[in-house]
Amino acid sequence: MTFKTEQENFWAGEFGDEYQLRNQGAKTVAANVALFSKILSQVNKPNAIIEFGANIGLNLDALSILLPEIELAAIEINKNAAEKLSRFDKIDVFNESILEYQPQKTYDLALIKGVLIHINPDELEKVYERLYLSSHQYICIAEYYNPTPMSVSYRGHQERLFKRDFAGEMLDKYPDLTLVDYGFVYHRDNNFPQDDTTWFLLEKHVK
Repeated sequence: MTFKTEQENFWAGEFGDEYQLRNQGAKTVAANVALFSKILSQVNKPNAIIEFGANIGLNLDALSILLPEIELAAIEINKNAAEKLSRFDKIDVFNESILEYQPQKTYDLALIKGVLIHINPDELEKVYERLYLSSHQYICIAEYYNPTPMSVSYRGHQERLFKRDFAGEMLDKYPDLTLVDYGFVYHRDNNFPQDDTTWFLLEKHVK
């Protein structure tokens, strides 16, 4: 598989394989259940959800607990991670780059969590468009937030982690999107920590 950016190669290869070993376990799923229970309390019950950059499916595990009948779809660039997603009963897995994914249908909720921060900034507009086109009603963005764009070192690697106001840029790009809710989860939360994640729930209003 040939990729356009260094960031895609980074996650499709050995670093992406190692990431799976570092990020797994019941505590992570429990924290995700706590997070998504709050987010989902603001939406009409979804029947189908697509996650951009699902990795081994820890977010999807939580969503399946909260919504046992949910139909899932996942886009995942790393082959080994994508193979692990087959454990879900009702899921369509797209083992490809988000930058190459072409939406063929819409879902009640399009989710991206901890992924936009790793996208080459020059390619963000494409990802925003794919999120928008994949959503029938809601888009959830959960990332590191910063009011202005910045790049920070990531595990000794440069140009691999970028912070900015992703949700704000989508709201500016698509006037029919509105902000429903937002929140922050601290890495020192006593019960259900996330990695200093700021989440935004957007709703799509198409006439």
